[in-house]
Amino acid sequence: MDKSQESPNTPQAHHVPDKVEESPGSTVAKLTKRAAITQIVATVVANITIVSSGMGIGFPSIAMMELTNSTTSVVLTESEATWFAAITSIMCPFGGLISVYLLDKVGRKKSLYSINVISIISWAIMSFASRTDANILFVELIVARVIIGIAIGLSSTPGSVYAAEVAHPSLRGRLTMLTALFTGIGMLTVYSLGYMFKEDWRYVCTICGAFTLVSLLTVIPLPESPSWLVGKKRLPEAERCLKVIRGIKEDNHPEIKAELKALQDNVARFQSSATKKTSKLVQLKKPEVYKPLTIMCTFFFFQQFTGIFVIIVYAASFSIEAGVAIDPFLSAVFVGLTRVVTTVLMSFISDKFGRRPPALFSGFGMACCMFGLAACAIHPVKGTALGFLPTVLLVAFIFTATLGFLTLPFSMNAEVYPTKIRGFASGLTIFFGYTMSFIILKIYPSLVDTMGNAHVFILFGCVSVLGIVFVYFFLPETKGRTLQDIEDHFRGKKTPAEKGEVEMTTILKGSQAN
Repeated sequence: MDKSQESPNTPQAHHVPDKVEESPGSTVAKLTKRAAITQIVATVVANITIVSSGMGIGFPSIAMMELTNSTTSVVLTESEATWFAAITSIMCPFGGLISVYLLDKVGRKKSLYSINVISIISWAIMSFASRTDANILFVELIVARVIIGIAIGLSSTPGSVYAAEVAHPSLRGRLTMLTALFTGIGMLTVYSLGYMFKEDWRYVCTICGAFTLVSLLTVIPLPESPSWLVGKKRLPEAERCLKVIRGIKEDNHPEIKAELKALQDNVARFQSSATKKTSKLVQLKKPEVYKPLTIMCTFFFFQQFTGIFVIIVYAASFSIEAGVAIDPFLSAVFVGLTRVVTTVLMSFISDKFGRRPPALFSGFGMACCMFGLAACAIHPVKGTALGFLPTVLLVAFIFTATLGFLTLPFSMNAEVYPTKIRGFASGLTIFFGYTMSFIILKIYPSLVDTMGNAHVFILFGCVSVLGIVFVYFFLPETKGRTLQDIEDHFRGKKTPAEKGEVEMTTILKGSQAN
């Protein structure tokens, strides 16, 4: 990325003042222009790895038609094609569990290496899959999709965790959105390649593999997360990486020393409160861990059962079922493009309005769109003056979903957990989220067969309404808070910002009384 200009795909790189004052009592070094650029570049590079996972998520949508087309030399049966589409979701939770080990044991940077290597193997298997034997082809595709499923599960956490740990609080909300943005870019890329090469999915796999190899090379110069290094007692490396991230060259800089000390204190608090044998179990019983864990798992439940991932994975076929009149491959491209554009917009909205207001609007918009699609299914509009309506509703659903329920669970997953257990808790959350994804993707075809399109759309709309209730009553606001502030909030300790609000309220009441 050009360091002197904004990149059109990275809205986070907007004009940053030379210095931004941190909130009183904060131990985070002041944000200089140099530090902001360094943090933006580092998190962008870290999240380029996520593009391959996005391509893996969207790949079934562009390959299913050719794989089941009887005019081609080798085809899959309908049952085999269903497994081809769903097997990835089975493996994603295991990838989430593996990320628990990798994030805590080998670090954020090596986790990114692992994602790229695993993805390259998957794309290579599909690129050279059999052209003559359908049975061998099926086995190769299943093996490849199992591998990419693990990579997708792995990729849901490291990029956003890395961004949360290296970014200044004033940038963190936008930079943690990069995981969602680059996942969307990956899906848009594979949808577009599928539209251009409708009858050669192997060539698409080759292009995806080549891109992933380039992504692997870009990770090499990244600094490791200082938070993880402190947890591993590698303090000289932590200080060196922290200086790079904060854009400070001087040795023994007081702001670096203060932030390093705060990281050490945070890790020490957890190490002293749990035994080695039961440390994770003890930590899970703490309010600053089980409260955000419960909230995030519930948020992921609503994300999946509002039908978002159904549309993403079954984009082409869902377009047909929803009554969209245009080319289903082109419809998939519109879905991918809408997600990318909206994710860019979301970074500004989240920065200005926080997390809760966009999430509330998102739930409302998704409910309206699903109820609208249900109405179109009950009263078909294809061939009428309103024939465009299903397309508009489908695009609007992706737009409103991306503003909240699609992106926020992944970005907030990296914010709400304490440093010492962040990798473990984030991995558990991703495991739960992708387990819900597998369930809904696996039962969706059966739901359509037994309930009909209209009733499935109504079900998704009702879940969206319940999601609004959940956000209003339970989802915390993390905008403008440091990671320590968020941890203190769940622990029940008032943060400086909350204390300021209480004091201001008291002053206002006093002035009114006078």
